Amino acid sequence: MRLQRHGKKGRPFYHIVIADGRAPRDGRFIEKIGTYNPVAKPAEIDLDFAKAYDWFIKGADPTPTVKSILTHEGVLHYNHLMKGVAKGAFTKEVAEVRFNEWKAAKESKLTSAERAVEIAEKTEAKKRLEVEAKINEARAAEIAKKRLQEAKAAAGESEEVAEEVEVAEEAPVAEVVEEAPVAEEAPAVEEVPVAEEAPAVEEAPAVEEAPAVEEAPVAEEAPAVEETPVAEATEEPATEEPAAEEPAAEETKEPTAE
Repeated sequence: MRLQRHGKKGRPFYHIVIADGRAPRDGRFIEKIGTYNPVAKPAEIDLDFAKAYDWFIKGADPTPTVKSILTHEGVLHYNHLMKGVAKGAFTKEVAEVRFNEWKAAKESKLTSAERAVEIAEKTEAKKRLEVEAKINEARAAEIAKKRLQEAKAAAGESEEVAEEVEVAEEAPVAEVVEEAPVAEEAPAVEEVPVAEEAPAVEEAPAVEEAPAVEEAPVAEEAPAVEETPVAEATEEPATEEPAAEEPAAEETKEPTAE
């Protein structure tokens, strides 16, 4: 008597079978007598009581796990009572009554244990919800406090901005009054027509007066020695130029004398 594994990885499901001890665990078996699901809470056991007792008294050797299942289902206790009936200690009817009483007590214990587990789970869930509610309340209080602080800070900033705006609105009036004269005087700077007076520099046609030298036709009639004053006139300052012009005047008068 042993378990044959089925189910998915991590979620086993077993068949309780009667198999040859030399066969593999999940190999061929003689007969299936029940199922066992250890994943469920509490574990689910579906056992054919009559077949399990029959194979047990025939000499089938259960594995430790199957033996605990048979003990839980009362197969071993029923076998003990039947041994007492065989010895004549009591009748089969008394054995049946005792077995039923034992079974009822066992079921009541199981139901009370299941109820205790359910109550414990409910209390744990209730405590968890209370803790979460307290945490949520604390968070809500912190958020409300932060929002209140932010609102106060925003109100203070708005007041400061309003004051700054008022000061800024008053200040430009004085600035405009002070800056207005400067803006009007600025065009006076544009009167720097110094650039327009620059043509006065162009009066340097003192060099242009040199055309007096162009009166060379008169110089052609004069001796070559008298040409030197013209060169000196170019090298000397403008004040000495009249001296060079005098010979020209004399020369002009000579033809009229002829």
